[in-house]
Amino acid sequence: MCLIAVAWQQHPDFPLVVAANRDEFFARPAAPAIWWPDEPDILAGRDLSAGGTWLGVSRSGRFAALTNYRDPANNRADARTRGELVLDTLRSRTRADALGAAVCARRADYNPFNLLIHDGDALAIVESAAGSARTLPPGIHALSNHLLDTPWPKVRHARQALEAALDTLPDPAGLLAALRDDRPAPDAELPSTGISHEWERLLSSCFIRAPGYGTRCTTAVLMGRDGQCHFVEQRWSEAGTPAGRTDISFARQAPH
Repeated sequence: MCLIAVAWQQHPDFPLVVAANRDEFFARPAAPAIWWPDEPDILAGRDLSAGGTWLGVSRSGRFAALTNYRDPANNRADARTRGELVLDTLRSRTRADALGAAVCARRADYNPFNLLIHDGDALAIVESAAGSARTLPPGIHALSNHLLDTPWPKVRHARQALEAALDTLPDPAGLLAALRDDRPAPDAELPSTGISHEWERLLSSCFIRAPGYGTRCTTAVLMGRDGQCHFVEQRWSEAGTPAGRTDISFARQAPH
């Protein structure tokens, strides 16, 4: 993912609410979100290039999502695929705080990343560039390709849009619409992350449209206090038009 907004303990019926955009090259193959035939406790999309996934949930109510930390000078070709971190989180029964500490301890195996971990009771984040793992207090947070809540224009917009969308629940339409803004940020507000100014501008909007690259899907996740989970993945074409949808609700189950 390249933009994730999370409302943690901010809604009376839904302790965890997520809206997230996955941005990627359209030539990179990916499978739509489904219950995986070979791992039937995991609901997620699938990266068919390096394996793993960018965001998913488990039948027990675990949630995990990943963003890359943009630092091209420190990317290594021999690093492990970051998508396996989401899978490992969904497979695990370890508490969010302990798992976050364990992931942080082996962060050097991967190119820089941020990993959100929800175990059903707590929400944690690992920020590999900062060497940090911690649980998060209640609040509305947003994460792009830097540290949590870094005040990039798209991050500020995502937080505000998610807060407004909370009033539209349980309908997930507001969450899917929250991150559709494709207006680039003003040049004076662009970050400097080691890529060209042109690409900083192209990547500065919530919903990205760039040559061969852009927002491939928007995902909404609602974890209810009643034990229900609602997962929606809206996929987008290169032109930014709808290109398929996964919409699944299920009752969370005890780990087995």
